[in-house]
Amino acid sequence: MKDRRTPKLTIVGAGPGDPDLITIKAIKALKTADVILYDTLINRDLLNYASQEAELIFVGKRKGCSAYQQDQINELIVSRAKSNGHVVRLKGGDPFIFGRGAEEIDYVQQFGIETYMIPGISSAMAVPAYQGIPLTKRGASESFWVITGTTKSHKLSNDIALAAKSTATVVILMGMGKLNEIVQVFSTENKQNTPVAIIQNGTTKNEKFGVGTIETISRIVKDKKLSSPAIIIIGEVVRGRVKLNSIFQELKEEMFAI
Repeated sequence: MKDRRTPKLTIVGAGPGDPDLITIKAIKALKTADVILYDTLINRDLLNYASQEAELIFVGKRKGCSAYQQDQINELIVSRAKSNGHVVRLKGGDPFIFGRGAEEIDYVQQFGIETYMIPGISSAMAVPAYQGIPLTKRGASESFWVITGTTKSHKLSNDIALAAKSTATVVILMGMGKLNEIVQVFSTENKQNTPVAIIQNGTTKNEKFGVGTIETISRIVKDKKLSSPAIIIIGEVVRGRVKLNSIFQELKEEMFAI
């Protein structure tokens, strides 16, 4: 008979897509999990860290398609924690940056379940970095905004209009469906020539990249067939993009050669 284990939830950030960008602490949590609830955008290679006895449950959501609604995920965490023990909720990027990690913890703690948080590398910073785009650069940007393109009510965030008035780098997540509205907001501020980069499937082998200006980016998206999941970066730092060698791939090859 299986021993009864202490109910526990660990929210784990899986990083932006490259499986090498997960933390050691996150790997330790995956190895000790009795149940792993994982999202759409996590790299499935990370599930190889799970024990053979662990139950793996896909609970991912995409636009117009959900394996589970958020309320169902919350209830599933509680039920599996009580019946199995340690539940790992594996979420893309960092779970506290538009990842609903705090919402899930708030719900679970009502039931007296131990909760832990392991941060992940946010796609908002890692994806531009992989393309040589620094979010801040002396003489170009003194700060950056990270904004959701689509709010809970499915409208464009009002913060984008505020950000468009600044000289800050603007990073927009979940904004591809609102791209035309975003372009209009920045055009209203006479920023038609401001550089824009859009990166789809960042840090993965399927990464696609397009660069232009507020005035041209809609056409570039169409020409390059860019779509979600993608990150939009707006600001002078895009113009100052640095050229990178394929150091990440080289390091990976060296590791496998050892």
